[in-house]
Amino acid sequence: MPKKETKPEEKPRETTVEFLASLAAVLVTGLFIITFVLQAFEIPSSSMENTLLIGDHVFVNRVQFAPATHWTGPLLPYREIRRQDIVVFLSPAEPGLYVVKRIIGIPGDRIHLRNGVVFRNGEKLDEPYVIHDPDQGPNDYRDNFPAVPPSDYNRLFSDWQQLLPQYIQGDDLVVPPNSYFAMGDNRDVSYDSRYWGFIPKENVIGRPMFIYWSFETPPNQYLHTAITERVGFLAHVIIHFFDETRWKRTLKVVR
Repeated sequence: MPKKETKPEEKPRETTVEFLASLAAVLVTGLFIITFVLQAFEIPSSSMENTLLIGDHVFVNRVQFAPATHWTGPLLPYREIRRQDIVVFLSPAEPGLYVVKRIIGIPGDRIHLRNGVVFRNGEKLDEPYVIHDPDQGPNDYRDNFPAVPPSDYNRLFSDWQQLLPQYIQGDDLVVPPNSYFAMGDNRDVSYDSRYWGFIPKENVIGRPMFIYWSFETPPNQYLHTAITERVGFLAHVIIHFFDETRWKRTLKVVR
């Protein structure tokens, strides 16, 4: 007698309650990551060109430089801030302003510049990421820091002018504990530690990981805060999303 064909057992369908529970778990996980692990950040100025351009939108890892705890330490890759790291931090000079720069000196490092070239602990740095703007012209304070005393060019940062001498030993600026010396890759236009001093460790927010979107944005667009200006630029983004998005920069890792 021919054997009866047995139908494969049907997997039980997911109930509405199970689906909603799964969706809620995904949303909670995503909310946790966005709130505590990642933060979206837009590059506002040209100080980090060509590493980061105005209009680059990056995800910032907020936990990598945070102090490890006994229960998260084994799960998350905490580490100390290193030389050459690019970091996002709260500006020591302008409260509430987020800034992105590259770490040049960590605590104990001795820093000086000669003709725009950085020396750290007596050694000339190889910085292939640095660009110079010939339109800026020479500036002794900027290019020979800290050998040349601050001038009226640095008058906006009077607090740093007063504190600067206590950190100078010989020809070098010595980075104090729990502080960092940072500079922009676009070296001649970057307002950085030469002008406003060290970054306190507690001001560091995190490290940019990768660019998730990049859009051609006018310089100093972040200064246009009026509602009409914001709405106007939003309309521009919608109209020119496809032709002014820098598609080649999408998912580019920040180094």
